[in-house]
Amino acid sequence: MSATDLLVDVLRTEGPRVLATLARSTGDFAVAEDALSEAAIVAMRAWTQDGIPDNPRAWLTVVARRKAFDVLRRESARAAKESEAFGWGTEAAADEVEEVIDAMQPDGSLRDDLLRLTFTCCHPALSREAQVALALRTLARLEVAAIARAFLVPEATMAKRLVRARAKIATAKIPYAIPADAELPDRLAGVLAVVYLIATEAHAPTEGERITRVDLEVEAVRLARLLVELMPDEPEVLSLLALLLFTSARTPARTSCNGEPVTLPDQDRSLWNAAAIAEGSSWLSKAVAGSGGVAGPYQLQAHLAAAHSTAPTWQETDWDRIVGLYDLLGTITANPVVTLNRAIALTERYGPEAGLAALEAVSGLERSHLWHAALADALRRLGRRGEAAGELQTAISLAPTEPERRLLQVRLERAASG
Repeated sequence: MSATDLLVDVLRTEGPRVLATLARSTGDFAVAEDALSEAAIVAMRAWTQDGIPDNPRAWLTVVARRKAFDVLRRESARAAKESEAFGWGTEAAADEVEEVIDAMQPDGSLRDDLLRLTFTCCHPALSREAQVALALRTLARLEVAAIARAFLVPEATMAKRLVRARAKIATAKIPYAIPADAELPDRLAGVLAVVYLIATEAHAPTEGERITRVDLEVEAVRLARLLVELMPDEPEVLSLLALLLFTSARTPARTSCNGEPVTLPDQDRSLWNAAAIAEGSSWLSKAVAGSGGVAGPYQLQAHLAAAHSTAPTWQETDWDRIVGLYDLLGTITANPVVTLNRAIALTERYGPEAGLAALEAVSGLERSHLWHAALADALRRLGRRGEAAGELQTAISLAPTEPERRLLQVRLERAASG
């Protein structure tokens, strides 16, 4: 792996941790982000010339801390904050060995830093859209272009929104801290939504060649576990962790030996992670026991994932239960995606005619390749091959990643050949 490729990988996987450490040290979100960006530029040159360091994350943390120190030192009005953040005098910088030791934080400190960063991104002073966009950028390290596509806005518009969100953190003096216990319930919805969207990006990347983003999948599960540690009696937190475990358990079977995507009906279920499914079932049972018979949206989605993950085969899936769960979910969080998934379940339970009628009633997904692919499947089952081919062509034109386009192209060729 080249130095450039490694740097990209380190920034993607370790960037959130380095940023979380810097934000705690400096107490300034913007300074932390700028310092990390400058450290990455230095790393590009240094790693190419001198080789890759033994511990890339510690190297980045040390260099970024120094960059942040330079910024704070230049701002004379912030001298007191500088001394408090770093414990450095104005005469000399800290000893390099001590810096490296400090950069290698224990797991407990890193855990708290990540939680602080997560709750800062999801502060109620920011709009929900700004919370999600900022968290996707800082915690998931998504490019601005990918976030813009997720929100269906131009890249320049999203870049401006991110700048405004960072400015709001500074001007509103949003604390870099884990909320007090009394504040946690009011802050929960935003944080859960962010972790869920990171997992969604992991499961269905909005760009690139990969079928799944394992790095984001791991990060989402890690954040969900941290939230369970913080709120062990909150049913929706337990349910989200269960949902992510059920979903990640299927990752090993989602790719063929040739690297092509394998859809759920065709996956080799012996490759699924049985331990993750068992753990997910345990967390879901605890969530049900603590919810008093009132299931939230994450619990219902976890039940849906469990229905798929515990079915011996696609044909033996309990479609009655799945349709019923989607009916319940639709009463809590009605949106086109839920309606689409319910229609697909109806196709399996009652046949392609019922499924097609439900799919045609879906509105708001005209630009979704998944909707057009589902229409094509129902039409194919009804023998309407020409219409199915047309829907597949539309789906191919809308698919965001190359693997999905290849999969849909194979279906189109099969539809054309009968």
